[in-house]
Amino acid sequence: MAEILVGACSWTDRALVSSGWYPSGWRDAEGRLRHYAGRFPVVEVDSSYYALPSERNSLLWSERTPDGFVFDVKAFSLLTGHPTREGALPVDLRGRIGRGVPDAGVLDEVWARFASALEPLRRTDRLGTVLFQFPPWFAPEARSAAFLRECAARAAGWPLAVEFRHPGWWQEGLYGRTADLLTGLGMSAVAVDMVQTLRTSVPPVTPVTSSELAVVRFHGRNEAWGTGSKEDRFRHEYTGAELAEWAPRVARMAEDAKRVHVLFNNCCADAAVRAAEAMRQLLVREGLSVR
Repeated sequence: MAEILVGACSWTDRALVSSGWYPSGWRDAEGRLRHYAGRFPVVEVDSSYYALPSERNSLLWSERTPDGFVFDVKAFSLLTGHPTREGALPVDLRGRIGRGVPDAGVLDEVWARFASALEPLRRTDRLGTVLFQFPPWFAPEARSAAFLRECAARAAGWPLAVEFRHPGWWQEGLYGRTADLLTGLGMSAVAVDMVQTLRTSVPPVTPVTSSELAVVRFHGRNEAWGTGSKEDRFRHEYTGAELAEWAPRVARMAEDAKRVHVLFNNCCADAAVRAAEAMRQLLVREGLSVR
């Protein structure tokens, strides 16, 4: 039976830190991570999307977590075609992005530095996966497939997961082609839970495209997903009934993959960690192998 790891999409989110979830005396950088890792076996590194991670931080994360704990690291924005602020780049690489498009040398260097930053996590078996979350305009077309192949080639040897924000990838008629593409590239498809009433809503499908890992990310079900602030978009308290909808889906994913990561991204106060704890209890009651 697959091992199911349940956690949250950040342990450093400002709303979580100020929610009171971290006990007094455990609110510095080291204390927060040790407290979180004592309660969950997996976490997503969200900050690596906004700025390149560093080898030093990866080494510290490894030292401050127990064996068996893993980090799912979100790919830097430039690597997934998102707009990237000049200030998010290392100082020596700034001034080389024209109209949002970096020159080839910058892109090569960013890939190299991103890979180097992950190395301490890889060496210590702390790297769960690298998450490539693509923007809503990344539509299912030939140039997007070519971009995916380039990402897979540059990240050869890494565990990789892909989340599409364009719903077309998983709509009827393209589902099988998308699953075959990711399977051929050795990439894990990311299933998502989100509000289903918007034109941009990604359907709650659960393709397993890698026998090694399947991933589910819970974004909440707020109607402000497409228009609101970050706080608006992700503000949601999952009910027991909403979580129960996913129990059989996760169970089916666990039949086809050796490991399943279930991560909550409804980052408002401590809503994500509370939902993760509730989901873990629910899956245990279903008789699944959960950490």
